[in-house]
Amino acid sequence: MFKNVSILSVIILLLIYFGFAMAYPSSQEYRNQLCENLHIEIKRGKAGQYIAEKDIKLILQQSGLYPVGKRFSEINTGQIEAALEANDLIRNAECYKTASGKIRLKIYQRTPLLRVISDKGNYYVDTEGEKMPVPSDFSIYVPVATGFIEDSFARKELYHFSLFLQKNKFWNAQIEQIYVAPNRDIELTPRVGSHQIVLGKIDDYEENLDKLKLFYEKGLNKTGWNSYSEINLKYKNQVICTKNK
Repeated sequence: MFKNVSILSVIILLLIYFGFAMAYPSSQEYRNQLCENLHIEIKRGKAGQYIAEKDIKLILQQSGLYPVGKRFSEINTGQIEAALEANDLIRNAECYKTASGKIRLKIYQRTPLLRVISDKGNYYVDTEGEKMPVPSDFSIYVPVATGFIEDSFARKELYHFSLFLQKNKFWNAQIEQIYVAPNRDIELTPRVGSHQIVLGKIDDYEENLDKLKLFYEKGLNKTGWNSYSEINLKYKNQVICTKNK
């Protein structure tokens, strides 16, 4: 019995040895293999695709990380990911090697939530509250915020407000523009109707928008959406309207 166990152990060890011996040259050969192709997959978001393959290749070429023509042993996928993720239009990058001699890239774009146009800059705030540049030759359809806007106000108060608008089907379809006054009062331009909405301080936006929606349902649906030039929600439990002349 012990003799059979010993023979079996020797056979297993031999199989492991030959398996390793066969795999090692293959591993060395793989490391010395040249990268023949770079496959780039850009994940389209709701805003569409605003990064092109040529942009990705240019980033890698400028950072000295373009993989095609290099040995696999010289290609650092972690460095490639880090170089791409340093770009403000890219949220995440995944890079990996394939057995067929290719490098594959998956690019996830940032998702714009709000466009900010002020004397402090022209940029987007994305769905994670981060600033992102305006892509060249590409318009993204999101609400626009203008006026007196500090970066910190855009990335905090306006970010949370815009996130609320996006998640609410009615207000997402209704609000087109946000104006920030010097005292940080908020005015809204709707897509439907000729009126301006004076929201007041941004702190009470949910309560004030609920009040406005009720007024829309009970009032404007009867008097008409173009009856007023201004609807003021600044004052608690009141809706003050200015009629069109």
